[in-house]
Amino acid sequence: MTRAAVFDVDGTLVDTNHLHVVTWWEAFRQAGHRVPMHAVHRAVGLGSDDLIAHLLGDDRDEDQDAELSAAHKALYGQYFDRLPPLRDAGALLRRVHDAGWTVVLATSASGAELSALRSAIDADDVIAATASADDVEQGKPAPEPVEHALELAGAPAEQAVFVGDTVWDMRAGRRAGVRCVGLLSGGIPRADLLEAGADAVYADAADLLASLSTSPLG
Repeated sequence: MTRAAVFDVDGTLVDTNHLHVVTWWEAFRQAGHRVPMHAVHRAVGLGSDDLIAHLLGDDRDEDQDAELSAAHKALYGQYFDRLPPLRDAGALLRRVHDAGWTVVLATSASGAELSALRSAIDADDVIAATASADDVEQGKPAPEPVEHALELAGAPAEQAVFVGDTVWDMRAGRRAGVRCVGLLSGGIPRADLLEAGADAVYADAADLLASLSTSPLG
């Protein structure tokens, strides 16, 4: 039976969460909103529309959402040629693939952003498929991104593990019925990841790789 190892990307395989914090903060500032950076950080991992709604509330001017999203995309796009992979991210994917897992990415990124992230990871030869923002109607913490990743892999939930770095990842994985592994590389505390549903928590991709045999991916 096919086993699926589903990986989030931002903050899990590529060290981009704080780039998102700064560029979202600047997009909000340009539009006249004062949003604390710590609040933006806690929202990273949500899709653009959900992140804006989470931070500005339902009483905001929704006509401004597209402009905010476009501003963030333009600001973040300045880093596409130098997005930094997290240590051993590519090696982790290769080891998991060699152990017989089907490797699938589940990310809110799409288009040029997703291409830049995959280039940073440099492991396309072992990535079977990608469930991107373009493929689902609802992003994390809804289970749809993880469920779509499982469909692409042809694996049932009981034969899958989802690796992510935010509470949104853990909640999405739990709702999809898969085991969840949390990584601290996105800056979210261990206790928060465990409370959101992580079965195990590791420092980063390198730590998970070193502990692979005793992890849910072992």
